[in-house]
Amino acid sequence: MIHDLKPYPAMKVSGVPWLGEIPRHWEKERAKWLFRKMNRPVDDSDEVVTCFRDGTVTLRKNRRVRGFTESLKEIGYQGIRRGDLVIHAMDAFAGAIGVADASGKGTPAYSVCEPGPMADSHYYAYALREMARSQWIQALAKGIRERSTDFRFEGFGSQPMPVPPLPEQSAIVRFLDYMDRRIRRYIRAKQKLIKLLEEQKQAIIHRAVTRGLDPNVRLKPSGVEWLGDVPEHWEVARLGRLIELVTGFPFKSDGFTQDAEDMRLLRGVNISPGKIRWADVVRWPLSERNKYSAFELLVGDIVLGMDRPLIQSGTRVAIVAEPDVPALLLQRVTRIRPRDDLQSEFLALLLGGKAFADYLTPIFTGISVPHLSPEQIQSFCFALPTDNEQREIVRWTAEKTRKTDVTISNADREIQLLREYRTRLIADVVTGKLDVREAAARLPDEGDEPDLFDVAEAEPDTDEPADDLDAAAEEAAT
Repeated sequence: MIHDLKPYPAMKVSGVPWLGEIPRHWEKERAKWLFRKMNRPVDDSDEVVTCFRDGTVTLRKNRRVRGFTESLKEIGYQGIRRGDLVIHAMDAFAGAIGVADASGKGTPAYSVCEPGPMADSHYYAYALREMARSQWIQALAKGIRERSTDFRFEGFGSQPMPVPPLPEQSAIVRFLDYMDRRIRRYIRAKQKLIKLLEEQKQAIIHRAVTRGLDPNVRLKPSGVEWLGDVPEHWEVARLGRLIELVTGFPFKSDGFTQDAEDMRLLRGVNISPGKIRWADVVRWPLSERNKYSAFELLVGDIVLGMDRPLIQSGTRVAIVAEPDVPALLLQRVTRIRPRDDLQSEFLALLLGGKAFADYLTPIFTGISVPHLSPEQIQSFCFALPTDNEQREIVRWTAEKTRKTDVTISNADREIQLLREYRTRLIADVVTGKLDVREAAARLPDEGDEPDLFDVAEAEPDTDEPADDLDAAAEEAAT
């Protein structure tokens, strides 16, 4: 069905940069003639509706109840009805645009729009999210805070929008919803596989770092409840005795630079389980490197995100490698530098594994954003193998988990490709580059859909993690 899609037979120039050419029979109209801004009163029984960055507009309780900015007084709140197009003025640039699936009340930061007779709200939600993806909304609006805009109804209303015939809008929505559901099912199957493989990997590492590699070794009580018995010749040690710990410096954001020659600042967002990612980088003037040398990273250092240190895929801890330096440590990140008795590679395995996660879970402080203190990290007790055993454990676990890592990497890559494909498909269909009218007419009802992919292959042979795409972890601030 996908391969049968063809371009429209005749196109014309739209004159709209993000839109490009559109089918000749499509019209173009300013959004203010397609939608009417509503300002409905609020009923006492109305519950809070939230507009999330994944395009979902639903009752807040349908997602989660903690981690939101709460209003002490709901001044200016407005009624939202199911089927309304909702645009978050300050987070529209990030995709916080969608159609309400429930009625309730929402912040005055939302533009609540009722469609006219020429508009299908769901089609224009797709179109506006494509405007956001292409950064057109970001280019239009003046920022009022970092990575934000002020895209209110006046800005939306002035924008020229494509106007396919109403039945064609509905066909586009039907096709894109259908494809989105099926691609998401495939992604969830791959995420389930990754989660199971990660658990298998963690079990292998946990046994190695807490019991060693000799199945016949004599054990002794560790005296640590969650650790249990450990090899008799291993020393039970407090982590703080074997490391040098430094927390990051609170560099001021107004001093950040974009000069590629300047020093990168390592933030919590750059640390994921086992990896340092530099996709989102801020920098500090290289001329001040010596001034902040106490916060510089060296190869072999361990870095730990102190805010929300545990996520679905593991502990946010990684070892610093050659490509990660030079860099300076920003606040809310800890640098852990092992002393002579403790090897970096072994410590990285230990802190990234189940033992440390079990220790962390009951001691978090903070409600909306759990975090750690340096004292809590230093208080971690573990069983310390000899130098030779540490090296052997590192070598053995790398060998034992190599195939698992390859499978996880392949599944991650497949998920990435599917997301890229979905993004491109939505862009091409919503802007009129592909004609889906016939394909939409052939679609089965939602309950009768066959699988687009053979998801059975995603089930592992042996006993995120779903990321937050489907769960919409990054909701719009209200």
